[in-house]
Amino acid sequence: MTRPTVLVRMADAGDVYVSWRWVADSAPRGASVLPEEAAMQAVSMLAAALPRPAEPGGLERALTTGAFASYENEYLVAQALSRALLPYGLAAQLYELSQRGVRPHIRLQPSPRVAQVPWELIAPDRDIRLIDIADVSLLAPAGIVQAPARVARSWARTRAGPVIAVLDPRIPGFRADSTLGSVLGRMTADTPLAQRMAGYAAAGRLRPAAHDPIEVFRRTDLDRTWLGAALSDGASRLIYVGHVTAAIPESGQSEDAELHLACTADAVGFAAPTHTHRPLSAKDLLLGTHTLDTEPVAGPALWPIPSRVALIACESGGDLRFSEALGLTAAMINGGAELVTASRWALPTDLAFQRIAGAPPEAHPLQQAICAIDAAHEQPDPVTALAEWQRARLAAWRDEGRIEHSPMLWSAFATVCA
Repeated sequence: MTRPTVLVRMADAGDVYVSWRWVADSAPRGASVLPEEAAMQAVSMLAAALPRPAEPGGLERALTTGAFASYENEYLVAQALSRALLPYGLAAQLYELSQRGVRPHIRLQPSPRVAQVPWELIAPDRDIRLIDIADVSLLAPAGIVQAPARVARSWARTRAGPVIAVLDPRIPGFRADSTLGSVLGRMTADTPLAQRMAGYAAAGRLRPAAHDPIEVFRRTDLDRTWLGAALSDGASRLIYVGHVTAAIPESGQSEDAELHLACTADAVGFAAPTHTHRPLSAKDLLLGTHTLDTEPVAGPALWPIPSRVALIACESGGDLRFSEALGLTAAMINGGAELVTASRWALPTDLAFQRIAGAPPEAHPLQQAICAIDAAHEQPDPVTALAEWQRARLAAWRDEGRIEHSPMLWSAFATVCA
């Protein structure tokens, strides 16, 4: 039997307007108006808890004294978000399903003002979080999904193909300890992510190909040209771990979001160079060399995106904070992806958890998150697989309350489905 699925759409118009419809009309549809003051107050509580690496002390505060540094304080934020943003009628329907042992799929299209809300965390009841009773994914913008030129790539047909892994590439002009430096730090063969890459290497699926999986980290040759060639050869998935520079919501230009590869400043693209490096922007992925070349090539032709994409970087899913979402997530879907897992906010590194928050040296929460997302993307139902991991992380957070279990990291990720 197909499990119940509910489509939830939100809109900003002073207050926050919400409507929901159950697929196949398995339950009554509904609508609600959420008062602006309560909604924005809850969102402000969340914003105050998030890591802000660009601000002095912004990362340290989040990891030590912010709401996500302790279970009790995090629960207060989750409770406020639930009271302000979960309509009573929908909550009642979800509760009724949970009493029957049914866990539905919530497909959500948040409004820009609430796009950073981790819906999985919100607490309808003291002992219940939304992830306990439902699997959650985000709806891709309809205009992108239904674009006439979009060529979607089917996971069923490509699942055995190569895995393209762009893991902590070296950014030209930036040292390992600089702003665009290393995300993962020094990798060894026994670290979780290296062991996972070793499995792909042994199966002949890893790109770039390497006998020693350590060789795929911190490479200097993973630029836009290499990526285009690797994608054109065919792939099942793309996993990127590195840096993203998100566009500022106030700019209204989500297409300015930038993915940092090992591209030098002489690479052709729309983004302005930074030192000796030119980022690959969402605009590049969408438009290719339009207006940049006498014989332009469209972005999806230069970079044919595989069925599943993981963008593990700070605010890689930030385009949902715009009224016109044309950032990296939308660009990947426009290029052919069926689903993209990305981050709602900035991600602390393993080193930050250890040095700032006092996590033990053997704790690798970021690497474990990358491995979990990567493993989920290998499954027939990646949304459910990722939700199962998040439920396990929530259980550890409830039981132990240790900083390496904090939802500051694991609830940052959302999967956008086309």
